[in-house]
Amino acid sequence: MKVVLGIGGSSGSIYAKLFMDALAQQDDIELGVCMSDNAIVNWELEIGPFDKSAYPFHFYDKHDFNAPFASGSAKYEAMVICPCSMGLLGRIATGLSNDLMTRAADVMLKEKRKLILVPRETPLSTIHLQNMLNLDRSGAMILPAIPSFYSKPADVEALCQTVVHRILDQLGIDSKGYRWGE
Repeated sequence: MKVVLGIGGSSGSIYAKLFMDALAQQDDIELGVCMSDNAIVNWELEIGPFDKSAYPFHFYDKHDFNAPFASGSAKYEAMVICPCSMGLLGRIATGLSNDLMTRAADVMLKEKRKLILVPRETPLSTIHLQNMLNLDRSGAMILPAIPSFYSKPADVEALCQTVVHRILDQLGIDSKGYRWGE
C-alpha cells in the first residue's frame, strides 16, 4: 500500500509520531512524508528534536512538486494529514494547491482516493465547520484528533494512540487497538 503522510503545523505532533511508529512496523507500506515548517517547530516544542533518519520513510520538501504523489498517475492509495491545521484544511477545501501537501490532497480528491484529515483545533468557527462539510461532501474523511477514554488509557501516549488506531482502521491496517465489547 502506498500512503502519503502530511504533517501540518497545528499542535498534536504526537499523533504523527505514533502513526509513523506504527507504519514503521509494517512491511507492506510505502510511506511518503511531507511536513510544513510549523510541523517541525511544533514537533520540537512538543516532543523534542526531530530526526527524520529515525524513520524508514522518504521525506519530501514541501515545495517538491516532482514528488510521486503530486500526480494521480503514481497511484498512491491514501493520504493522511495529521495533525491538520484549520488553515491547511481551508486551503484544501478551496482547492488552493500552493505546496506539495495541498497538491497531494487535491490529487486524492480528484482521483477519488482516500483522504483522511485529522484536525486538532478547538473551538471551531462556522468557517471551519463549513470547510469540513465541503471536504466531507468532496469525499474526504474528517477524523478529529479526539481521543476515546473507554479503553482506560494508562498515559498520554496510550490516550493519543486511540486516535491513531482509528486512522489505521480507516486505512485497512490492523491496529490491534481496543475494540468495544472485546
